Amino acid sequence: MLQILLVDDENDALEALEWKLNNYIDNVQITTCNSPVKAIDIINELKPDVVFLDIQMPEMDGFTMIEKVKYRDFNLIFTTAHDEFALKAIKVSAIDYLLKPVDKDELLASMEKIKKSKEGALLEDKLKLLLNNLNENGSDKINISADGKVYLLEKEDVVMLKSDKSYTTIFLKSEQQIVVSKTLKEVEKKFQFPEFFRVHNSYLINLNHIKEYLKGLGGELIMTNGLTASISRNRKAELFKKIYLD
Repeated sequence: MLQILLVDDENDALEALEWKLNNYIDNVQITTCNSPVKAIDIINELKPDVVFLDIQMPEMDGFTMIEKVKYRDFNLIFTTAHDEFALKAIKVSAIDYLLKPVDKDELLASMEKIKKSKEGALLEDKLKLLLNNLNENGSDKINISADGKVYLLEKEDVVMLKSDKSYTTIFLKSEQQIVVSKTLKEVEKKFQFPEFFRVHNSYLINLNHIKEYLKGLGGELIMTNGLTASISRNRKAELFKKIYLD
């Protein structure tokens, strides 16, 4: 009996895929979940053979969810309505995907691959390759997974990042804000460029967007979008060197 978990925030999509699996695939036991947060616990406890995972979900996207899962000894099939960049990265990593609405023949083909997938690369290795492809897309753009999307950001468009416990808010010069369900320490790995500097435990800033420096115990920076960022006392000297202040 093949244990299959379906993860999608759209109940109609869940029901449609569940029906197709039950009617076209033999010996399957299906569990459905419409919350990626709950799905993490289900995967770790149920240890399914196959996970069908939607990419775009409001609580967190499929990429973020899969990074948080501890148990990874299963076959993974992403499901999505669009997102060409993500599909290219998935394809290179040799992880399967299906476009929604899921076609019967494509579903059968994916399940046939699973039957033959006991030999070959482990999912852990495939996921590393996938995440590398998402992080290294051949340009200086920064990819951020949030809001069920993959944002491709230009470095100069990012003013600063602010930590809020387990969440990070990215402030863009367009005044758009992107909330990422990761700590600043985790998100900072995507911003390993000379123009970005961690001035405080709670703030990572783009040096090119500093407008004013306010003196004080640690001091504060006023950014081009009008927001302020605190400076830690132990970061002040290095910051001054970077912005040529005495």
